[in-house]
Amino acid sequence: MRERVETLVIGGGQAGLAVSYHLMKSGRGHLILERGRLADTWRTQRWDGFCLNTPNWTLLLPGHPYVGDDPDAFMSRDEVVQHLERYAEAFQPPLRCGVSVCSLDRRSGGGYFAETSEGPLEANNVVVATGAFQRPTTPPFTTELPVWISQLHASEYLRPSQLPAGAVLVVGSGSSGCQIAEELNRSGRTVYLSVGSCPWAPRRYRGRDFLRWAIDLGLMDETVDALPSPRARLACNQTLSGNDGGHDCHPRMLARAGVVLLGRVEAARGHKLVIRADLDESLDKADEFAAAFKRKVDEYVIAARLDVPDEPVDADSERDDPAAATLGLELDLRSSGVATIIWATGYRPDFGWIRLPVFDEDGWPLQVRGVTGLPGLYFVGVHWLYKRKSALFLGIGEDAEHIAGRIVRTRARSRERARL
Repeated sequence: MRERVETLVIGGGQAGLAVSYHLMKSGRGHLILERGRLADTWRTQRWDGFCLNTPNWTLLLPGHPYVGDDPDAFMSRDEVVQHLERYAEAFQPPLRCGVSVCSLDRRSGGGYFAETSEGPLEANNVVVATGAFQRPTTPPFTTELPVWISQLHASEYLRPSQLPAGAVLVVGSGSSGCQIAEELNRSGRTVYLSVGSCPWAPRRYRGRDFLRWAIDLGLMDETVDALPSPRARLACNQTLSGNDGGHDCHPRMLARAGVVLLGRVEAARGHKLVIRADLDESLDKADEFAAAFKRKVDEYVIAARLDVPDEPVDADSERDDPAAATLGLELDLRSSGVATIIWATGYRPDFGWIRLPVFDEDGWPLQVRGVTGLPGLYFVGVHWLYKRKSALFLGIGEDAEHIAGRIVRTRARSRERARL
C-alpha cells in the first residue's frame, strides 16, 4: 500500500525545515524527506576551513533567531550544521533521513506521486526544497587535460593536505575560489588563480559589515523582476570572506599575498591551457563594483544623516599591483609545476528527476514566489526565488511562510467548497 501524506517536503536543509515549521504551526500534516543526513549539503559539500560569508545575526530561521554570544562573528561549516540540528530539535519536524526521491510526477486524479528509495508515496502538495543549486559544473574541456593532473570541483575540496604535492590552479574567482586560493597560499602552496567576472565588496566599510549596508540600501530586498533577464540569476555574487573574523578577499588582495593571477581559462591543449587576455579588464570591473557600492553607502549616510566614521584612506592601492601581471596567453602546467586544478566554477540547477513541465530552457523552475502553474507544487530555497536574499538564511523564512500559508489557505478553500 502506498504511503500518503498531505504535503511532501523534499529536502532537509534550512529551506525544508523552515517550511515545516510553518506547516506545524498551522497544524498541517506533512513529511520531510532528506536523501542524506540533516543539513547534508553543509556536511558534504563544504571544505574543512569553510566559514559563512554572512554574519551570525543574519542566520534567521522561523521561530529560531540567533541567540549566541557573538552576532557579528561567522559560523564555520560544523557550526552551521549544529545550528540546524538545534533548530530541528527545537520543534521536532517530521523528518525522515536517508530517503531519496528518485522521481516526481502527477497523479491522474490530482496530487503527486513520488518514487522514493523506500517505495512509492502520494501527496496532495509537494514543496521542493533541495537547495539553490544541485549540480557542480566544470568546463567541457576538462577531459582533454593530462591524466597526471588531479582535478576536483570546489565542492570536493576539503583541505590542502588532500592534494598531491605541487602548485595548484584555482579556476574561478568567486568567494569559494578566492577563499580556497587564500587557504592554499597560506599553507605554502604556489597558487595560480584564474579570474572571472565576479565583483568584490568590502567586508566592512565605515564601521559596518557589508550585509548591514546591503540591507539598509535595499539590495537584499530587490525582487527577481528587477533583473535584466532570467539568466542574470547566474551572475556571480561579490567576493568576501567570513574566515578569521571576516575580511576582504579578492584577486588583487590575493596577488599582494603572492597568488599569481591569470585571465580566464578558455581551452586545454595537452598540458597547456589557453588563457584569455582579459585579466586587467576583469580586475577593473570588479574594482568599479566595489567603488560604486562605497559611493552608494556614502550617499545613504549623507541622506540619512548617520553618525558613522569616515573610512580611512588605504595607502595600499588596489590598482598598483605588479603581482597581478598575466603570464601571457598560455599556462604550461608541466613547467609551472601545477599538479592540481580546482574548478570553482559554480553550480547549476538539476531537477531532472521532476517529470513535470515546470522548467524553462535553463532548468529553472517557472514560478512566482515559489508557486508554480501546477496546483500544489511549490519551490523554496531557490536562488532569486523572489528576492536577492531568497536562498540565504536571511530570506528563507519569508518565502517559507508564504508557501506554507498558500498551502493552508488552499486547503481551507477546498474544505469550504466541499461543504457547499
